[in-house]
Amino acid sequence: MKFSNKKKTYVYIGRFQPFHEGHYRLVKSVLKKNDQILFLVMDSFGINKKNPFKFNYVKNKILKKISTEFKGRFKIIKIPVVKTVIYGRKVGYKIKRIKLKDNIEKISATNIRKKILNK
Repeated sequence: MKFSNKKKTYVYIGRFQPFHEGHYRLVKSVLKKNDQILFLVMDSFGINKKNPFKFNYVKNKILKKISTEFKGRFKIIKIPVVKTVIYGRKVGYKIKRIKLKDNIEKISATNIRKKILNK
């Protein structure tokens, strides 16, 4: 399978500081039912202490975790820091929250960052 701009695509916007098991599980739940996903990774490095990882670090973490399993079914793009997502009337797509199991929802990037930065 090859990523195509003509296929219906899930869009996943985030900082992924860092990409963790919760992010992975969400991606896995989406891709078992759908063709592809587009990661829009905010270029948030250095804004504050909550953003210690550069885009290439984040991109490589995503690639390491999903590239074998979901080869050709995703694309990763760097975007500016998002303040607000807006849309017009009846835009033709949905904004959907994907609910995962509580133990996955509780995964904290803040705690993971602290462990990484203390090494």
